[in-house]
Amino acid sequence: MPGDGDKNTVKPAAPAAAPTPAAAAAPTPAVSAARSFFDRHRTIIVIAVLILAAAAVLAFVLRSGSAEEDRNRLVLYGNVDMRQVNLAFNNSERIAEVLVQEGAKVRRGEILARLDTSRLKPLAAAAVAEVQAQQAVVDRLHHGSRPQEIEQARANVASARADQVNARQQWTRMSALTTLTAGRAISEQDLEGAKAAMDSAQAHLEVAEKALDLALVGPRKEDIAQAEAQLHANQSQLELLHRQLADCELVAPIDGVVRSRLLEPGEMVSPQRPVLNLAIMDPKWVRAYVSETDLGRIHMGMKASISTDSFPGRSFPGWIGFIASVAEFTPKSVQTVELRSSLVYETRIFVDDPSDAMRLGMPATVYLELAPATAGRH
Repeated sequence: MPGDGDKNTVKPAAPAAAPTPAAAAAPTPAVSAARSFFDRHRTIIVIAVLILAAAAVLAFVLRSGSAEEDRNRLVLYGNVDMRQVNLAFNNSERIAEVLVQEGAKVRRGEILARLDTSRLKPLAAAAVAEVQAQQAVVDRLHHGSRPQEIEQARANVASARADQVNARQQWTRMSALTTLTAGRAISEQDLEGAKAAMDSAQAHLEVAEKALDLALVGPRKEDIAQAEAQLHANQSQLELLHRQLADCELVAPIDGVVRSRLLEPGEMVSPQRPVLNLAIMDPKWVRAYVSETDLGRIHMGMKASISTDSFPGRSFPGWIGFIASVAEFTPKSVQTVELRSSLVYETRIFVDDPSDAMRLGMPATVYLELAPATAGRH
């Protein structure tokens, strides 16, 4: 049936009506809300944009100025350093007393410690006695024989001469009597005894005469030289003992601060065992490292300004006093990460610190003002 076929047929949908121009121009609710917000806050938005633009311009200017300032300034990082002295005794003995504590300020020539001198003092006293005795010997040799000794020698000569004359006369008489009596009055033995007595008296006379000559001439030059040499040896031994006694006192060689007490009273010391560690407060410097690219920007005597975290807002004047001539690998203590594996040059920036505010090992920042020409070349 015609009616049934029409029921199964799908009729095409009617085309949508085209929007009118008024409907197309009408804004959506979201757009309308945005326009309404912009209209209400237009002034605020404009001011905010202007502020952001001004901030950007100011940041650019500041960055440009900071870059220019960085080009005219070199900043180094390091640590305060100073010379240190390990003080030890020259003798090997037991410590009697230590007179200073850690942190004490000492002056040059001040006694810091002492050793036991109970063994050295008797040796020194004996050496003094030996010197005095030998000095007396030298003086006696230089003065020669006393007048009384010379007179005694002359008396001995006179006595020996008298004995010699008597012995000779005795022998002469006995010889003459023997000749007159043909040897019957005096035995041959008595005659020989008289002859021996005369010879002995003659020898004694010669001995006495030589003794008188020696007394008149005085001692030999060689004896005087020997005695003087022995005196010098005794004096040298005495000076050595006095030096050892003086070395029993440990004296500060320079002004400084006691850093450590390494030994205490009662301990044995030797020249290889320091007793105290002394830090020399002047000169004082900051040990820093400069890269090869910055090496040409600095020079000896260049002025510097040093600051530390311990004293914010305070700077210490200084100057470059040492620039290494040989490069080295950056020590691990350097805080700049990019330089730790590079070759750098050690520099020492000496610090003017009369108040002794900076301490050994203190981290410090060094500012070096560069000349415009130097900065431009770099």
